[in-house]
Amino acid sequence: MSRIDALFSDLQQRGRKALIPFITAGDPHPGQTVSLMHALVAGGANLIELGVPFSDPMADGPVIQRASERALKHGVGLGQVLDMVAEFRKTDSQTPVVLMGYANPVARMGYEVFANRAKMAGVDGLLTVDVPPEESDELLTALKAQQIAPIYLLAPTTPEARIKAIAERAQGYVYYVSLKGVTGASHVDYSAVGARMPELRKRIHLPIGVGFGISDGAGAAAVAKVADAVIIGSRLVKEIESSTADTLAGNLQRLVAELRAAMDAATAA
Repeated sequence: MSRIDALFSDLQQRGRKALIPFITAGDPHPGQTVSLMHALVAGGANLIELGVPFSDPMADGPVIQRASERALKHGVGLGQVLDMVAEFRKTDSQTPVVLMGYANPVARMGYEVFANRAKMAGVDGLLTVDVPPEESDELLTALKAQQIAPIYLLAPTTPEARIKAIAERAQGYVYYVSLKGVTGASHVDYSAVGARMPELRKRIHLPIGVGFGISDGAGAAAVAKVADAVIIGSRLVKEIESSTADTLAGNLQRLVAELRAAMDAATAA
């Protein structure tokens, strides 16, 4: 059983939901990323989505765009991100790590080379925002050969045929985008998210995580009541952006702990 599958199985048995934070590797500085990953876990994160910096992050709002820009100024690329995961694995062998980003860096490295290196580093999954399921077979083959879960996005506008294609290919969990727009957008209609879940569960037999636009404990609690995982990125990246080097890890840990507490209170009620 993979780390991702084991995590969701354990959480389901305990009646809990997964908290999945996102940060961009190399932001604000490459030397801080591993310590920030450990801070996320200490705060109560169950799985980490680690962003691969990219020059044209089309699905991301301005907050995560700036994070990519800061990381790229330090020369952080996919190879360095894999090195960071390997360093994290030296002291954390349990927390799943999913890389999230865009196709170009992976394609440039080569699918098989990437999958081999990712497996050696301890990567558990890959979400490439701009690779639709219909065009993912070559990448999918390389990932599955190394037991790396292909993670896919679903949106409120995803047509039935694509939901079916994703259901056939996805492993680990599926990422449901809570609204139309980019990361960090606001005005999430949590009742609409909840209403969508039963229909998706008829077709998707994996855990479903919900992200985009969740920025506080109330939002995390609302999502935890209807989904298997709460995914939060822009709010955490804002915390990174506004913190000093000395306060960064502590601030991030406290924020994650607040979100974790809100989720647990909502699902225990």
